[in-house]
Amino acid sequence: MIAELLLLAHVIGATVLFGTGAGIAFFMVMANRTRDPQLIAHVAGTVVIADTIFTATAAIFQPVTGYALAKFIGWPLEEGWIALSLVLYVFTGLFWLPVVWIQIRLRDLARRAADTGAALPPAYDRLYRIWFACGFPAFFAVAAILWLMLTKPSISLF
Repeated sequence: MIAELLLLAHVIGATVLFGTGAGIAFFMVMANRTRDPQLIAHVAGTVVIADTIFTATAAIFQPVTGYALAKFIGWPLEEGWIALSLVLYVFTGLFWLPVVWIQIRLRDLARRAADTGAALPPAYDRLYRIWFACGFPAFFAVAAILWLMLTKPSISLF
């Protein structure tokens, strides 16, 4: 029963990470396409809140539930698919942390433009391109982690 509850918590966390990330990306891209600073400021503000509530919470609980599940079931953390998942998790975090800062900056730049009636500044476009580019490796790394969790392939790393 404990293993099933840990597994459920871990799968929910993975789903939240993947789903929130995909949703945030979709809404930010769609808002950016309008070039409307007021709309972008609103959407980016919501994205920052969603990342704080959902993504950050799931990101904290994923290693906790994963570790507890592995220990309870008896999987060594050196198991190839687990070790690779952990490496990909860190890799994802290296892209996600700057993205959070960028989202806050995008929100602030859009708010400033909306408040003054100005167009989005060039700094907004530069940051948006970085934000967009960071999303791809993080998204594919999370997809790979999900695949590893589901298939548990025999991978010899050590």
